[in-house]
Amino acid sequence: MNVLKSILAIAAGLTFAASAAAQSFPNKPIRLIIPFPPGGTTDLVGRVVADHLGRELGQPVIVDNRGGGGGSIGATLAARADPDGYTLLVATVSTHAVNPACNSQLPYDPIKDFVPVTNLARTPNVLAVNPKFPAKDYKEFLAYVKKNPGKFGYATSGACGIAHMLGEQFKASTGTFITHIPYRGSGPALNDVLAGQVEMLFDNLPSSLPHIKDGKLRAIAVSWPKRLEALPNVPTFGELGLAQVNGPAWYGIVAPAKTPDDIIRKLNAATVKVLALPAVQEKIRASGSETVGNTPAEYAAEIKAELQKMRDVVKKQGIKVTNG
Repeated sequence: MNVLKSILAIAAGLTFAASAAAQSFPNKPIRLIIPFPPGGTTDLVGRVVADHLGRELGQPVIVDNRGGGGGSIGATLAARADPDGYTLLVATVSTHAVNPACNSQLPYDPIKDFVPVTNLARTPNVLAVNPKFPAKDYKEFLAYVKKNPGKFGYATSGACGIAHMLGEQFKASTGTFITHIPYRGSGPALNDVLAGQVEMLFDNLPSSLPHIKDGKLRAIAVSWPKRLEALPNVPTFGELGLAQVNGPAWYGIVAPAKTPDDIIRKLNAATVKVLALPAVQEKIRASGSETVGNTPAEYAAEIKAELQKMRDVVKKQGIKVTNG
């Protein structure tokens, strides 16, 4: 009986401590790990939210860029952090669906090692080329690539990232052969395509859009349910008959597994409030994305569905991780 009382007392004490910690949260700066280098869409969305989230929570939200491994380096760091709400991760389709589907040896599990907070934003993807590439539209692009199999490369943010998967799905759907050239994030990939060292890239639209508007890149097609107001003359992959290449990317916030529910609810409420701010919506829309701000359960369902989708694609296409 004394042992039982001791166990109950310990449990009560732990519950009280967790509750007290949640009530005082946050009382120090929060680290937001962005698992890609500066300059890409993940970084753009993450920084916009981090700035305002810090004001809402009353403590700074400090961005920590940890690129590499298609996002797996940053995701692994977050998975191993203390589950106290002071380390968060910007999760992406790459970190929580594509990379895990490609690589069974990842040091983290996208479902078991994290608890979702909310989906921040969804964004279109784009196939774009350097303006010197001899194709003005999709029809010319497809014809030229088919006539020159293996001659051209497409840059992406990393092996077994969403852009890589889009590229491989595009190749399988069109019967074309383009060489994949992975980088350590969208920023470096963009730089080489802008410089003409690589002919084309698959990318999240926000990081490429300014260069498209400036005429430094030419958009060929986008992944989105309908044509974009920002690019009305650029077709969607869906209308080109490539439905499997037409899915959007997303960026959400997750915390390490076992982070207390009260802290998750507080983070969710604060983030959703931030996403409703006109200034935040304006910046995210200007970058080419749209805000979401759903519940932890809704975001968890999205992650699981995307993971299964990518597992199916990887199995069908025989895709293997070839670059760390």
